[in-house]
Amino acid sequence: MNTLEQLKKMTTVVADTGDFESMIQYKPQDATTNPSLILQASQDAKYARLIDDAINYGRLEGKNEKHKLNLCLKRLSVNFGLEILQIVPGRVSTEVDARLSFRIYDTISYAHGLIRMYEKEGISRERILIKIAATWEGIKAAEILEKEGIHTNLTLLFSKTQAIACAQAQVKLISPFVGRILDWYKKDRGVDHIPAPEDPGVLSVSKIYNYYKKYGYQTEIMGASFRSKEEIIELAGCDLLTIAPKLLKELEESKQTIEAKLSIDAAREMSIRRIEFDEMSFRWQMNENKMATEKLSEGIRNFSNDLIKLERYVQGRLL
Repeated sequence: MNTLEQLKKMTTVVADTGDFESMIQYKPQDATTNPSLILQASQDAKYARLIDDAINYGRLEGKNEKHKLNLCLKRLSVNFGLEILQIVPGRVSTEVDARLSFRIYDTISYAHGLIRMYEKEGISRERILIKIAATWEGIKAAEILEKEGIHTNLTLLFSKTQAIACAQAQVKLISPFVGRILDWYKKDRGVDHIPAPEDPGVLSVSKIYNYYKKYGYQTEIMGASFRSKEEIIELAGCDLLTIAPKLLKELEESKQTIEAKLSIDAAREMSIRRIEFDEMSFRWQMNENKMATEKLSEGIRNFSNDLIKLERYVQGRLL
């Protein structure tokens, strides 16, 4: 077996892309997108029909210009999700507007809108993960949505603090970022390389995995944002890993033999202190974690900026 085939024996592989051809090629179980990926895909002529449909939907269903634009963006995300669900056997993650990251009830309302669109197309909510930034407000919104049977994927997660708060909220899945943590530490330490076994992003996800399995939390862990196949190999055994096509290709072409680095049995034997967070302690711990605070803020800004670019493109088409 090649390395990708070996990895699939121990971890659920998710495609981190908006490109359908890559999904067909690498046969992942699930897929995840974000505004940056959809913006990139929307520039490709082969996806024009999905954009045209979203534009027409907004024109027909919208009550005013602002409402039309809002509906167009939601419909565009759902259109990509619908196409993805024809390819993958599992779930697709669809993102809430990042500009709502500090608004609990607006996030919930946006999620309801996405789910309604999917359900009108005959897609069960079990196949959808609503993707929300792991701010305190995002986690609280996810907690409410989960109680309604709407499952969530908490993204832009850079710390054990965020992960524990998500587990307490009983969210379905978290996406702890690996590569972006590595980027921060390389810059902070003034180095060009950190070996994968010492990679702060890899170590962060490993600690979260061990904590969850030690205490029996049901929240799934999906490592995300990889910079190299070596990072991925160090997290073999994690519940899920979402991987970009370039790295999927590298894994497929590799014959390296790998083994599970993470295991439930090993985690259960570890001595790990249990922690509970309320809002004040969550905010304080985040404040004390310079890397997590900076990367969460940066991630929200970047997703928002790409969403604004997508919004301008759609608005131009609407007019």
